[in-house]
Amino acid sequence: MYDDFAELGRNDACWCGSGKKYKKCHADFDEKLEELYLEGKCVPPRSLIKTQADIEGIKKSAKVNIGALDEVAKNIKAGCTTEDIDNWVHDFTLDNGAIPAPLNYEGYPKSCCTSVNDVVCHGIPNKNQVLKDGDIVNVDCSTVKDGYFSDSSRMFIIGEASKEINKFVETVRKSINVGLTQVKPWFNLQDMARELQNYVEAQGYSVVREYGGHGIGKEFHEDPWVSHTVYAGEDMIMPPGMCFTIEPMVNMGKYKIVTSKEDGWTVRTKDHSLSAQWEIQLVVTNDGYEILSW
Repeated sequence: MYDDFAELGRNDACWCGSGKKYKKCHADFDEKLEELYLEGKCVPPRSLIKTQADIEGIKKSAKVNIGALDEVAKNIKAGCTTEDIDNWVHDFTLDNGAIPAPLNYEGYPKSCCTSVNDVVCHGIPNKNQVLKDGDIVNVDCSTVKDGYFSDSSRMFIIGEASKEINKFVETVRKSINVGLTQVKPWFNLQDMARELQNYVEAQGYSVVREYGGHGIGKEFHEDPWVSHTVYAGEDMIMPPGMCFTIEPMVNMGKYKIVTSKEDGWTVRTKDHSLSAQWEIQLVVTNDGYEILSW
């Protein structure tokens, strides 16, 4: 087979751990992956396919991740700091038997990311950054529980904002639903990206190229890298059991970005226009998808 998994006899136990015979479980699935591979398609190795046990583990992690974002939603307001947000996420996560995945990840110093106004992603919570009316902020929360990872983010508008800003934030949220129309078993990831990008650009906004979604489940960041724009790269097939995030980063202005030389993390729009992002985590199913974290 294309991914060097051990060959199984049809009456052997299936590699997925279901306890079923291979011929009654993943034999046909594997044959389809092999056929697509021989046709020159990009297909994920079976090590990235999540079993039912994996999905149940991810759901338990996601329950904490969703709860942490709900905690932020209950408390966020003008006058609080982005470090307050980090403390809410950190405490809720630990209180529920999990660990904030970003904390100390590749040197990142906090338990979540708080990206305000022109910050595209990886904004570092700060006790001196006070939210005010009209600000928009993305809170990106990631959790590891019992070895399983979950990841999602939400946008928050602080107080009152203009109709233009409300439309922008809502458009980015809707773009995920547009992309989801093309998340179907055995479709290509770029089918999703094409729909999402076309929708966003039709509204007059731009999609960031350098950052995208990712596979996730047993590790924080797994293959594949999930672009939200069509590009001349690998066009990976989405088989059932593939788990990844959709998290478009959209700018009101141009898509160009710059990374802070001071902290090495904070990414901003080059033209200082506003940026917004929503993120979900999903698993592809036999008839579509299931959203695991939001």
